[in-house]
Amino acid sequence: FVPDMQRRQLMNFVVVASAAVPVSVLLGGYLYYFYPVVDGGSGGATPCGDVNGNPVLLDDWVKAHKDNDRELVQGLKGDPFYLISTPDGVKDFALNSICTHLGCVVPWSKSANKFCCPCHGSQYDENGKVVRGPAPLSLALAHVSTADGKLAVSPWKEQDFRTGLDPWWKA
Repeated sequence: FVPDMQRRQLMNFVVVASAAVPVSVLLGGYLYYFYPVVDGGSGGATPCGDVNGNPVLLDDWVKAHKDNDRELVQGLKGDPFYLISTPDGVKDFALNSICTHLGCVVPWSKSANKFCCPCHGSQYDENGKVVRGPAPLSLALAHVSTADGKLAVSPWKEQDFRTGLDPWWKA
């Protein structure tokens, strides 16, 4: 029995098509590895989220926090940021809570009045400026704004007011 030419072409097509799917998936993954990640967005404000991801409202924040309180919120790129309370709201900047040494989340120590990293002992003052190593850099900054009663953070692209240097973090 010799299959006719149409049947042979159909079988060849099925074999090639079924092999092409996994080969293209593997090749696509390989090429994606070399494709650089591009930061998206226009650099606008990102609404702050609470522990459940709900928007943080300024009125609720003022009611629940005393002057100079600090609490973590979800900020830029999902990183945890500290909002710092004032008598009538929040300061105009937020601090990224990621330690610049090895990436731990740095808690606020109310008794010491500074941020103290539990992993390797780095310390930052009340504005996030490094005061004791091994952390090489201060905590990253972000602008805080209010839009429709909701708190939002946006990238800090200006000079760092704590050190007088250009920001080391990607804005």
